[in-house]
Amino acid sequence: MPSFTYTALNATGQTVTGNLAVGSKAEAFRKLEAQALTPVKVAEEAKATQAAAQAKVVDNQPVKLKRAQIILFTEELADMLDGGLQIDQALRVITERQEDIGLRKVSTILRDQLREGSTVAKALRKASPSFDDLYCNLVAAGEVSGSLAPILRRLGQNLVVMAELQSKVTSALIYPAFLIGACTVLMIVFMTVMVPQITDLLAKSGQKLPFATQMLISFNSFLASYWWIILSILTIVSLSFKAYIATPKGLMWWHEAKVKIPLVGPVIATRFYAQFAHSMGSLVGNGVPLLNSIRLVSKISANVFIQSLLTRVTSLVAEGGSLSSSLKKVGYFPMMLIDMIAVGEQTGSLGKSMEKCAIRYDKELDKRIKRMTALISPVIIVFMAVIVGVVAYSIISAVFQSVNGIKSRV
Repeated sequence: MPSFTYTALNATGQTVTGNLAVGSKAEAFRKLEAQALTPVKVAEEAKATQAAAQAKVVDNQPVKLKRAQIILFTEELADMLDGGLQIDQALRVITERQEDIGLRKVSTILRDQLREGSTVAKALRKASPSFDDLYCNLVAAGEVSGSLAPILRRLGQNLVVMAELQSKVTSALIYPAFLIGACTVLMIVFMTVMVPQITDLLAKSGQKLPFATQMLISFNSFLASYWWIILSILTIVSLSFKAYIATPKGLMWWHEAKVKIPLVGPVIATRFYAQFAHSMGSLVGNGVPLLNSIRLVSKISANVFIQSLLTRVTSLVAEGGSLSSSLKKVGYFPMMLIDMIAVGEQTGSLGKSMEKCAIRYDKELDKRIKRMTALISPVIIVFMAVIVGVVAYSIISAVFQSVNGIKSRV
């Protein structure tokens, strides 16, 4: 077991030195704190072997967190950092006072990793797979720029916005989902009960079927005879699509297509513009060089199409171009964003211009989300009404024609 020498302060402020035989540097910190000592310096006397390094005393297995837990952890950590606590102190408070077992464990793992010399971003990846690339890359940007607390605050806000978006979309889909279920049941009853009966009735009466009814009966017969072919085709198409988007070319095509989908695409794009502006504003405003800022921000989006655009922007800036001209050459970014960046570059206040852009795109994102959720329900209702109307018309017209035929014979 490794041996550590330490220098610490006791309760009276006197310097205390000594040795500890523990499994890790993090364990040495914990043991000193348990003895009411404040660690000043802890150093390993001899390097541990590879096996000893892997055999940690503390259980540091990654913990999966739910979105609500990530939001709570992010907001608490941002509050404590804003209050003046160091990252180690903030994590200790969370470990000691947080009631959620998962968050306590994540905080403990993070604290141990930081004491071993890891960065916050790397420690997050080891603590939980729930901290995705976007989260960890923004935290890395905050460490580089010295603005970890504001970026954590921004991350917490983004997570809340996405949770609200998901909640709004789910709420907007509850009523249409009920309609779809009811219409599906109704269609099954029509196709399996009413259509065969109407077919028999019209066959006995010798009446010619209306065109709409003929189409409905033909469709019903096709489904009854070839449902397995339809199911096979859908399965093959689905599997082929998944296999294609698993390739780099297919993934690029799919992510580009998602940005261009009506209603959904503008929301994805606007959210990226807001994140881009906030992140660039924080980085440039805290003294990070422009090229390094763009390289860090190029990783904030999980969309590989957007990542490829930012990679091209990075190359153009590295060749000596300005950020606004580089964005314009790429050709995807909106002119409003480019113009505000150009103004910031000309006035020497790029950071402030980016923050103004971020506020504007935050408002635009909120509008687009409200517009999308407001349109989902009516679109589905109209679509289902058309289907039900066509089926009902086909059946009613056949019934009326049959009744008229019977009356004419009488």
